[in-house]
Parts: sequence; structure tokens; C-alpha cells
Amino acid sequence: MNERRQLAYTVVLCLAGAGLALFAATRTWAVDVVARPEPLPPTRTAQTGGDLLPWLPPLAVVGLAGAGAVVATRRAVRRWLGVLLLLVGLGVTAGGAYGLGETTAWALACVAGGLSLAAGGAAAAVRGPSWPGLGTRYERAARRPADGPTAAWDALDRGEDPTLS
Repeated sequence: MNERRQLAYTVVLCLAGAGLALFAATRTWAVDVVARPEPLPPTRTAQTGGDLLPWLPPLAVVGLAGAGAVVATRRAVRRWLGVLLLLVGLGVTAGGAYGLGETTAWALACVAGGLSLAAGGAAAAVRGPSWPGLGTRYERAARRPADGPTAAWDALDRGEDPTLS
């Protein structure tokens, strides 16, 4: 498979996993029912995955940001980012697994999203350094030519009059 295609599939896998985990963490995982005295009905309090595990939605957001960073990084940095995404995915998976005991299917969706994120992170850690990075087209040049289109503005910035030369 082509390296650009591998990069694209990995980014999509990470984005889908982190997005699914974030969506699942904001859904209702449990409902607490508290009985009250006879004429009053019981109170029901819905709890989302984020209510039960406050660190879960921010961890999924880190996964989303990391998926975008996979595209922008190169070589060794991409490898370390892949390891970070793998760990974030395992953390999201652990949070979803914690909720499986007493909650709804949203915890299972969170586990699936975490596993997807972890798989994308593992792929980036193993194969990422060989993938292409962003082009250097927009990187700042070390030196500008003296007679380029911005030379007159640079002279004005230095306090010189470009019309005298």
C-alpha cells in the first residue's frame, strides 16, 4: 500500500476512534433512581460518561488533536506521537471498560473508539517515520534575496530609504 494512503487511513482511524469516544462519553451511561416518600415520585438523575469519568472527554479530545498532529509531524516526532496516541487510546478503552459493568452500550462504543485510536497510534508508531511529511513550501526561508519583491519593505523596516539606492 502506498505510504500516503497508509497515512490517510491512520489519520481517519484515529479521528473516527477519538470522535466516537468523545460522542459516547457525552451520552447517558447510567441513571440513578432515588426513592422518595410515598406521595412523591422517585427522582431520576442521568449520568453521562463524562460525569462518571471526568477525564474521559478531555482524553478523547487529546486523541483528536493528536490525529491532526500525525499529519504535521515527521520521523521520530511522529513515532513518539504514535506512542502517545496508543496510550491515549488505551486510556479511553480502560474508561469505557470501567463503565461496561453497570452502564449502557455507550460504554461499549467508547471501548471501540479507544481501540480504534490505539490501533491508529500503533500504526503511526511503527510505520509513521517512513510516511511523507508536510511540504516545506510554506516554511520560512533562512535568507531572502536582496532584490526580491519585499526588499523595499525590508529596507523601510531597517529605517533606510529604498528610493535613494
